[in-house]
Amino acid sequence: MEYGFLSILPPLLAIVLAIATRQVIISLFIAVWLGASFLHANPITGFFRSVDTYMLESAADPWYAAILIFTMIIAGTLGLVTKAGGAQAVADALTKKVKNARGGMIAAWLMGMIIFFDDYSSCIIAGNTARPITDAVKVSREKLSYIIDSTAAPIATVALISTWIGFELGVIGEGYAAIGMENVPVYLIFLQSIPYRFYSIFAIALVLILAITMKDFGPMYNAEVRARTTGKLLRDGAEPLSATDTAVLQPEEGTPMRWYNFVIPVLVIIIATFVGLYVNGGGGEVGIMEAFGNADSSVVLLWSSSLGALVTVIMVLIQRIVPLQKAIDTLIDGAKSVFPALIILVLAWSLSYVSGELGAADYLVSVVEKTGLGIAVMPLLIFIISCFMAFAMGTSWGTMGIVIPLAVPVAFALGGEQFIIPTMAAVLTGAIFGDHCSPLSDTTILSSTGAGSDHIDHVRTQIPYALTGAVVAGVFGFIPAGLGVHPLISIVLGVIVLIIFVRLVGRSTADADSIAASQKK
Repeated sequence: MEYGFLSILPPLLAIVLAIATRQVIISLFIAVWLGASFLHANPITGFFRSVDTYMLESAADPWYAAILIFTMIIAGTLGLVTKAGGAQAVADALTKKVKNARGGMIAAWLMGMIIFFDDYSSCIIAGNTARPITDAVKVSREKLSYIIDSTAAPIATVALISTWIGFELGVIGEGYAAIGMENVPVYLIFLQSIPYRFYSIFAIALVLILAITMKDFGPMYNAEVRARTTGKLLRDGAEPLSATDTAVLQPEEGTPMRWYNFVIPVLVIIIATFVGLYVNGGGGEVGIMEAFGNADSSVVLLWSSSLGALVTVIMVLIQRIVPLQKAIDTLIDGAKSVFPALIILVLAWSLSYVSGELGAADYLVSVVEKTGLGIAVMPLLIFIISCFMAFAMGTSWGTMGIVIPLAVPVAFALGGEQFIIPTMAAVLTGAIFGDHCSPLSDTTILSSTGAGSDHIDHVRTQIPYALTGAVVAGVFGFIPAGLGVHPLISIVLGVIVLIIFVRLVGRSTADADSIAASQKK
């Protein structure tokens, strides 16, 4: 059965309700229920299928289950690291070098860039590491979550080695197979597509521009004014997803503040992830790039996070910082802190499941195919539809997997082989838009969690920046790409446009005096 426009109503309803009511969990469940009711033609049956089919099967899926467990283990480990004084020691050391909000934001940006190999790890690790630093220099939690989000999926999708590579290589190969080209150098094509990932590149650049200029616009400006002038890092009544900064996880009086109690566990997780990707992907029998592409990232993340937790427990026991039972209790308390995020993740996956059953993606793609417009605007149109689809569904991988096999034949038929890469890159980076700013996206949720921000506040303040990056990517990236302009020219031009836009539209948030002067203008 074809549902047509009805197929996109559940994700649209979820987005509208979540933004209007600030009740993400309820909004998501209502959307899942609506979709299930469409599928089963009965709201009562739809209610029960929402729980025993869509939610249950989403949580039971091995890949999703691994992500849930990984998130809890990472949160528990970071909770114990915090309890042991390691996080505070690192924050104190970095805070001595970070003298102002500009330095704090740049430090958070660098942390996100360094943890490039996995977006989930970046959200959790970089967020928790940077939070004490940005808190000390009065950077709002909304701004921190935006920084973390902009250096999670956007950098992971263009990194030469990451947990995204396997999936991206797979969909690229599937796209070429759709036009009968099965023995293509997929990794080389992946590399060639990187300069065309305009949204990902501009999203990363915009964060740095905002930090250096100390200017903001839209709702983020108000959040930064509040933080800078009143010291309130969260708005009154905000409900941050993370609870890792609550008293139960803070170091007890007399706890030694040793930096290595944080650095060593984090390094263990990072190194174990790289080694795990190599081993799990068949390292030794194949090259390192192919091994990383073949690896099951969900399994590897379980390995690395579990090893990190074990090393942390051993370290605190050897130093006699806390007894064994206290260490276990702290791990559990840390895991509890992300429970609201886990519920949202399961519901977001359930909504994606329902949307897939309704044929939402096929409906959206069919709209593009029926436009009949020329090849010159094809990259732009594919980018726009990928942005909308990923935003509505909250899944970048789902968008990539569905659109690329359809977009590649269209691009090849209309413009030949030379138009495949920019059109395909439009899907790959357009999908990141949704992963970056949709309230239903797992990385958006985890960015709120890692930064300790109210989730809807994070989404509301981030969307104007995401839209800015998307507009610049479309106008100065994909329109020229459709006309055959070299992507490096578009990148340079786009960054210049972003700098000019921020300087003209943005208002200073450097300090209380500059804010007062800006408000008088």
